[in-house]
Amino acid sequence: MKSTGKRPEPRFGWFIPIDGDGKHIGTRRAERPPTFEYLREVVETAEKNGYYSLLIPTRFANGLFEEGAPLAETWTTATALAAVTNKIRFLIAVRPGFISPGLFAQMAATLNQISGGRVDINVVPGGIKGDFERFGETSDHSTRYKRAEEFIQSCRALWASPEPTVFHGEHVTLDGAIVSPSPVDDGPNFYLGGASPSALKLAGQESDVYLLWIQPPGDISSFIQRANKEFVEAGREPRYGLRTHLIVRPTETEAWDDAGELLSMADVVVKEQRASVVVAPQSVNNPEPVAVFGDQYMENYRLDRHLWNGISTVRVNCGTALVGTPEQVAGELLRYWRMGIDEFILSGFPHVEECRRISHDLLPILKNLIHQEKKKV
Repeated sequence: MKSTGKRPEPRFGWFIPIDGDGKHIGTRRAERPPTFEYLREVVETAEKNGYYSLLIPTRFANGLFEEGAPLAETWTTATALAAVTNKIRFLIAVRPGFISPGLFAQMAATLNQISGGRVDINVVPGGIKGDFERFGETSDHSTRYKRAEEFIQSCRALWASPEPTVFHGEHVTLDGAIVSPSPVDDGPNFYLGGASPSALKLAGQESDVYLLWIQPPGDISSFIQRANKEFVEAGREPRYGLRTHLIVRPTETEAWDDAGELLSMADVVVKEQRASVVVAPQSVNNPEPVAVFGDQYMENYRLDRHLWNGISTVRVNCGTALVGTPEQVAGELLRYWRMGIDEFILSGFPHVEECRRISHDLLPILKNLIHQEKKKV
């Protein structure tokens, strides 16, 4: 267990559903398309309810409904949403290799300035099978991670000073590139994930936060132990985050019933599309293929008493949720906090209503539990 004596206050983030949203997922089209007006409502709800940040993912095709369904582009959407908010931060996912690092550093510094420093970057070196290939990208695992390392290092070099920057790497070359003005404060923080040795090494060397998808506590503990070794070797202080869906209801029966209802209208076409997609080894935070099961959405998907990955049948990447009452889910999240998780990026369907529910029903309980734990030290 990580020492609780000097732990920072926990941070709680929410999620921007660029694929679309609704009370049912896995349908061909979303009940709530990802229009700017709807995503703005999600963001304003999260800001009003005191969340620290918003994660906005990166996709090349819809990953929650039929792959040709409307999808909001990440950077454009984040920029527009940052302009209509005042306090909440944006954790923006980006895939190195699809834009010049020098140009990206200018874009990020500009958005950082416009937003008053409310921008962080989630670097995603990998992706699901076939996703990169849509845009002509065919590099292998090691190339993507080495490129991501140089991407981060070159951005930091450009942000450190408005003077011309020279950077000669294997994948990134800068000859007198300039970013001016520099980002405010210390610039964006970098979030990284992944389970492979390359991912853990990169996280230890370059991440400000190592972000994990939720898995059973024993697996998370193992990842943290492995990551700790990389941070120590790099001489850096680790910080950990956890990404999970939540299904929280007044009773456990209601929570599990709503978990089943969430997938009750899933379309066979969407299921087949997800079944054909195996998470590539370089993908963030998941060393195994996407779980694809039969039509029994409940017991067959339980990974732990309150941990359920039925969402993975219709969603790319993170497809696991904590299910239960506010007290039960708070107790589960406390287990992860005890392991060293200090940042929780949460979501629930639909994102507006669940944002409010989690803020009002769950987070006060969890914050109190953490406060009581700290008092024991």
